[in-house]
Amino acid sequence: MTGLFYILLCWLIGNGLSVLTGGYVSGNVIGMILLFAALCPKWVKAETVRPAARFLLGSMALFFVPYGVGLMDSYRVILDNLWAIVVSGILSTIVVLLVSGKTFQSLNRRKRLQPKQTDEHAA
Repeated sequence: MTGLFYILLCWLIGNGLSVLTGGYVSGNVIGMILLFAALCPKWVKAETVRPAARFLLGSMALFFVPYGVGLMDSYRVILDNLWAIVVSGILSTIVVLLVSGKTFQSLNRRKRLQPKQTDEHAA
């Protein structure tokens, strides 16, 4: 129950901050960042949140039901804009793949160029 309290508290604070800042970033995203920020320095213990998080993850399919109903309700709008949806989906996928690949290559190259530390320096 305590874990669920922490999750809902971060969600509520995140939604409040989202409203105060004009809604540029979703309150859910801000809440997850706040929860992550509380877990890193161990202000909130992971063992406390884990049971509630596992329960919510196990029930995740239920959270998509309202979105599925909304999609079925607005199928005419989707059909009218199908080409724009498909093209934007393909282009955004390509951009994400390119940026992720370049970032990985850059980080991998940087890691290989760093001098290796040996056990002699540690002693």
